[in-house]
Amino acid sequence: MSTFAIVNTHVLTDDGFRSDLAVLVEGGRVSALVDASRAARHADDVRDLGGGYLLPGFIDAQVNGGGGALFNNDTSVEAIRTIALAHRRFGTTGLLPTLISDDADVMARAVAATRDAIAQGVPGVLGIHLEGPYIAPARKGTHDAAKFRVPGADEVAMATSLDNGVTLLTLAPEQVPAETIRAMVARGAIVVAGHTAATYEQARAGIEAGVCGFTHLYNAMSPLQGREPGAVGAALEDDACWCGVIVDGVHVHPASLRVALAAKPRGKVFLVTDAMPMVGSDDPSFDLYGETITAVDGVVRNAAGALAGSALDMATAVRNCVRLLGLPLEEAARMASTYPADFLGLGSTHGRIAPGYPADLVALDDGLQVVGTWIGGA
Repeated sequence: MSTFAIVNTHVLTDDGFRSDLAVLVEGGRVSALVDASRAARHADDVRDLGGGYLLPGFIDAQVNGGGGALFNNDTSVEAIRTIALAHRRFGTTGLLPTLISDDADVMARAVAATRDAIAQGVPGVLGIHLEGPYIAPARKGTHDAAKFRVPGADEVAMATSLDNGVTLLTLAPEQVPAETIRAMVARGAIVVAGHTAATYEQARAGIEAGVCGFTHLYNAMSPLQGREPGAVGAALEDDACWCGVIVDGVHVHPASLRVALAAKPRGKVFLVTDAMPMVGSDDPSFDLYGETITAVDGVVRNAAGALAGSALDMATAVRNCVRLLGLPLEEAARMASTYPADFLGLGSTHGRIAPGYPADLVALDDGLQVVGTWIGGA
């Protein structure tokens, strides 16, 4: 089995950036980190990156579309393949295709397509994110409230039936009985709160029932106020809860993001894109629920003016963390890789450059632009 070495780059290790190491890849996995000066002794092929940075591949838990495809409009393996390929050019080596609120038959097709995509080895597919339809009309965003409902036992079983990948469910805890949340968690789903009008008490009750995080913190949820902490207050207060954030300079003010980073334990805030089909596509428009939505100056809104996902990619989100939030590249990179891997329960297999881990890697130049990605060493 051949081995290749990646050299002449700053490698993000568990101990921070190292410029004296080479990454050896064999059989699709990182086999060792060795002294760069001895890389040629261990490898059949040495790949010189000419400087820059080598990071763990980015993991995006919220990807509605890419490459012109929208998962709600095309619940097929080929659509998933198109979406994953579009995001790969921006450093995303693992993702959850995300279906926003829709009918039960569409959800069932989406789960089946995700199962087939994983079984077929479509690169980068880690599971599915069902964002709704168990959410609050008052915080619906661009979701179609006509799709909203409370799931019965049969629908819970369907929504949590993916048996070869991660299932992430976004719901409004005030809209779903606690016993239903507990049933979802018991069936292996990761349940998070989003598109919620919950009071602080209702959000806390959801956490007690098994909610372990919050989807796109601050957006489409009851805000933190002095006498009513709301869902945002519950998210920031609870040290165990995870928070996904969209760092595009539009969805959340940088100051609010810095507040969240100061409030939460390190590692509990991670990046998502909430990306729509224009990522990796020349077409700024797409159709959703029969309405044409167009990104204007990079901002995606529906006709009513509500934000309708984003045109963000993960590499840009990482750059924004550095440039808008003042974070070190090391921390921004972990927010895009290590922390989402931990959130999805994949920390022992993804999100690090370490021996035994899949060679899911992204190379950035000194301007933090992507110059290469590997998934499983390919």
